[in-house]
Amino acid sequence: MTPLSRRLLPALLAASGLSACMVGPNYHRPPVASPPAFKEADGWAPVEPSDAADKTDWWTAFGDPVLNGLEERVNVSNQTLAADAAAYQAAHAMVAEDRAALFPTVTVGASAERSYTGGGAAASKYASTTGATATTTTTTTHGNTSIVYEPTVGATWAPDLWGSVRRTIRSAKAAAQADAATLANARLSIQTELATDYISLRQYDEDARVYAEEVAAYERSLKVVQNQYAAGNAAKSAVLTAETTLDSAKANQTDLIRQRALMEHAIAVLVGVAPADLTIAPAPWNLKLPALPTVLPSTLLQRRPDVASAERSAASASELIGVQVAAYYPSISLSASGGFESDQVKNLFNASNALWSIGASATETVFDAGLRGARVRQYRAQYNEAVATYRQTALSAFQNVEDNLAAQRVYGSELTLDQASAQAAKENQTITLNEYKAGTVDYTTVAAAEAAALSTELTQVQIESSRLATAVALIEALGGGWTTNQLPKS
Repeated sequence: MTPLSRRLLPALLAASGLSACMVGPNYHRPPVASPPAFKEADGWAPVEPSDAADKTDWWTAFGDPVLNGLEERVNVSNQTLAADAAAYQAAHAMVAEDRAALFPTVTVGASAERSYTGGGAAASKYASTTGATATTTTTTTHGNTSIVYEPTVGATWAPDLWGSVRRTIRSAKAAAQADAATLANARLSIQTELATDYISLRQYDEDARVYAEEVAAYERSLKVVQNQYAAGNAAKSAVLTAETTLDSAKANQTDLIRQRALMEHAIAVLVGVAPADLTIAPAPWNLKLPALPTVLPSTLLQRRPDVASAERSAASASELIGVQVAAYYPSISLSASGGFESDQVKNLFNASNALWSIGASATETVFDAGLRGARVRQYRAQYNEAVATYRQTALSAFQNVEDNLAAQRVYGSELTLDQASAQAAKENQTITLNEYKAGTVDYTTVAAAEAAALSTELTQVQIESSRLATAVALIEALGGGWTTNQLPKS
């Protein structure tokens, strides 16, 4: 063992033993008051956990291949997700950056120095007589040139005696997990927004089908009224009423083109392409209502990425309190260096040419005018804020589930009633037109029946669309198949 090792090893072992201490509070998940069950889940029949709606690819439960393809493009091309993913990667890198402070910093160096000590010239006279000739002689003293080679290795280390570095690492890790949950929540939000927009687009397609059928019916009615008017059996007002009804329906039918285009553009942006680069062909209404899972409120805390993000932010804030508490204690720094020095390369690494140094320093703040205490109070307050945010996020999650469970139940009842109403209105439209042909009612009765038939059928489409959109919202409220097990471990 070298002299440097014999001196440095005991100090390192002692510092390592001290570094087991961590001052400050240890984090525990803040309790959240959870109801035993969701109030609006009474009578709800939960599905098996293997159902598609309880998986991360939950959109497949709606049974639409076009929707499936669009959802798969979100992860690849959506720029909002790309930004959130970059934020998570930066937070994850911070963990490695903070962890590096646990270890010594080692440096290596080498130097070569060439020096010169100058000489001079001196003249001296002496007489030598060779006849009448005198001789003067000059003597020169030469300078010295030397080269010194010096390779060195140095190390510095500030042992984590009070846990400041380790708590900083824990805080950074929790912050990275919060960012990972935020990324998952952003992904889920964009996925559900895309599904909702797609449902609206298909609703416009279905509305267009309804209008096309009604416009054809209105054209037939107008033809009947025109024939009656030509035969002198109808007033001009009846013709004008029929024309107004037909033109109004055509105008609404045309406006559907605008509304559908806007929805298609929104979907294009969500999948990360320019609106000009995405065209979704009209298609029949084939979306189906998926079987939806329900969970206990307590398990919702592990299924919602926004709740998990808020909880991890609280954990990160808690660890920073300990970082500030550690400032009350002294800090110690160790340093060591060693190497060789010689003016000859061949003898450079001889033991006689070795050199080394080892040192330690300790500092402690004895007066800071209350700075450390103020910082501890600041970080405690920030932790309390994070805890309150976590609990409020959990309460909002409970509300989201209750709201959408209630909406699902109500829309189901409404749809049953409206389907019967739409069927009756359609039959009444046919009956009143026949009665008008027979001369037993005037055309205003026909117009009213036609308006009622159109309204009830459009309402039926709207309820079906809202019911599907609420199913999407409920899946989002339940976490979209995500769990805290998907958070990064390091």
